[in-house]
Amino acid sequence: MSDTEEIVTDDAPRTDNPYSQAVRAGDTLYVSGYGPVDPETGEPVDGDVEAQTDRVLDNIAATVEAAGGGGLEDVVKVTVYLTDLEDYDRVNEAYGSRFGETPPARVCVEVSRLPEDVRIELDAIARLD
Repeated sequence: MSDTEEIVTDDAPRTDNPYSQAVRAGDTLYVSGYGPVDPETGEPVDGDVEAQTDRVLDNIAATVEAAGGGGLEDVVKVTVYLTDLEDYDRVNEAYGSRFGETPPARVCVEVSRLPEDVRIELDAIARLD
């Protein structure tokens, strides 16, 4: 695996758990799942699911930038994990406002629970030049 590189940034939440914030493999960046955690405090942000969605996307953008990318415009695939699909339309509104005319491919699934009892988590794949 000599073509892989761990990406680490203080601009997104860090963890003591055994996984990387992201791993670059050639021109592809695999971003681990982020909840709506403020990287400065290490705590989930207060607010509605839209505010939580924005925080998660900020974390992903910071990680892509730390890998040398341009942020969300380099994201090509996202998986959205929601604890309640009733939030789907509100998440779409917040999510859609952050991407351009060609949003990334996406999957959305409902899960029974997420770490720290947050309402949303996203992981992403980005293309880097």
